[in-house]
Amino acid sequence: MENQKASDFTLKDKTGKMHKLSDIKSKYTIVYFYPKDDTSGCTIEAVQFTGLLNNFKKNDIEIIGVSGGNDESKKKFCDKHNIKITLLSDSDFTIAKKYKVYGEKSFLGKKFLGIKRTTFVLDKNRNIIKTYNNVSPNGHAKEVLEFIKSLS
Repeated sequence: MENQKASDFTLKDKTGKMHKLSDIKSKYTIVYFYPKDDTSGCTIEAVQFTGLLNNFKKNDIEIIGVSGGNDESKKKFCDKHNIKITLLSDSDFTIAKKYKVYGEKSFLGKKFLGIKRTTFVLDKNRNIIKTYNNVSPNGHAKEVLEFIKSLS
């Protein structure tokens, strides 16, 4: 999907506030899709993005995490782990499907449908400039920050 315009979306955060991708005016936007609130890998990823939040802000980078669930699951997840980044609910996976990150996965030999951990880096015009597939959560936030810093 690199070199394509990112599909616009409007989704709810943990307070029920709607966020529209096209309303974000930062130099770069990270849209990362994660499988489920409050699971081990997703917690590592969200906590590490939160830990580097000031560095992202200094570089005019907005971070948006998207997964299933609802505003209540997002609120519990954020409160439990002190997550400060914006997490949005794609409860019917419409946006995940638009971004082609929803599909068959397998875990311990079982096949099921879900979000594949994927990160998109967008420029100020909302064009996808980098895609990370099959993301390993530990160290990913730093990896994305270093990539964006290397662009300037």
